[in-house]
Amino acid sequence: MKTFSLLRKVRIPMEVKDRILQAEDIHKATELLSSRLGKPVIIENKNFELIAYSSTHDDFDQTQQKTILSKKCPIFIIDRLKKEGIVQRLEMQPDPIRVHPMEELGFQQRVVVAARHLNHTMGYVWVQEADQLLDDADFQFLEDITNHIGRLIYDQFMRDNAKEGRKEELLWQLLQHEYGSESQFRHEAALAKLNLADRFSVVVFSVTAPQYKSMLDDLLQTVHRFRITRPMYVLKTEFQLILLVEGKASDRFSSRSTARDFIEEVKKETGEEAFYHFLIGVGKEYTTLSLMRKSFLEALEVIETANFINPRPETMPREFATLGLYRYLAALYEKNSSEDYYSEDLLALMKNDMDKQTELLLTLETYLANNGKGKQTAGELFIHPNTLNYRIKQIQEMTTIDFQDFNMKAYLYTELLLLNNVEHYYKRYQSALRS
Repeated sequence: MKTFSLLRKVRIPMEVKDRILQAEDIHKATELLSSRLGKPVIIENKNFELIAYSSTHDDFDQTQQKTILSKKCPIFIIDRLKKEGIVQRLEMQPDPIRVHPMEELGFQQRVVVAARHLNHTMGYVWVQEADQLLDDADFQFLEDITNHIGRLIYDQFMRDNAKEGRKEELLWQLLQHEYGSESQFRHEAALAKLNLADRFSVVVFSVTAPQYKSMLDDLLQTVHRFRITRPMYVLKTEFQLILLVEGKASDRFSSRSTARDFIEEVKKETGEEAFYHFLIGVGKEYTTLSLMRKSFLEALEVIETANFINPRPETMPREFATLGLYRYLAALYEKNSSEDYYSEDLLALMKNDMDKQTELLLTLETYLANNGKGKQTAGELFIHPNTLNYRIKQIQEMTTIDFQDFNMKAYLYTELLLLNNVEHYYKRYQSALRS
């Protein structure tokens, strides 16, 4: 820790320091701090999100400009600061730290100090040094005022949290349809500064089992990063994350396009194996607030369907608009099970698969899913087209299936979806074979 002489301390302009310590507005305190040091100043919260910056200086470096524009420090800078131990040092020591330039990242030399309140780090004060370095008196000045800055960050957080709480309350009312007229709701939303989209879709993330619910916390961080450039609201329950994804008023299906981009981002960040612990539903796109609940219920129906059939990765659509036959699988399961119904053709193929270790059921499903396109089917099954032709010939010899009959093909494909995705349904067929 640095030591400072009495001479250095006396040189601090006490009237500026007192004005900062008396300030109840963090933006005013930031301007005073910047004026005292003669440097650009940025204040961020503990998540490196922008709280305030000095408007009297326009010579911010590239990194600070990006922070101001996106309201958050770039992620690659945060990773670098963590890698070099700067973030860890800020947690451990109260005095300012000089961070050397990273020219390849557009990051000029600066001084940073943790702003604390109630023994917790609330955020960080960043002072860009450029050519003239801060002296010992400047360092002491920063130490003297950072606890007050920490309190101001805390107060700002509490005010913002209250506003966010009101926004969440209104959004829940919208999803549950617990409001009067749309005009009254829009009035209350305007008072809470809740900007409602002209075009939207609701996306719901759930988890396949309770032990994976911590993944929703990591998902929340991905949401915060993604919505810097793509607007969306987020609501969280114990086992679900609900996203209200905005689209452009004049761009049809733009909210669903944004939802797809976000899902791909989550898959990339989570990793393919862990990603499939999520159940994801995307409701249809609407332009009327009264239909937001409809989009929400549609997203939930996708998740309920996925829960029922336990789909193989990437086989079942995530969007309600493309759910198709999957919507009716639960009803067909109940009807066929209650009537003890079986397809004799599929029983014959299953018996052959079990006795001779063939894959005729899977081949038939893939062939039907690709509308009888041989090359595409062979590619998905990783077999030669001649092998596919041989299997199709086997299927025709063992069954009464007519591949020219669309009605028969649609029925078989639906039955195969149940067989290959619902374990209990497959066991019914196995029991029928044994008896």
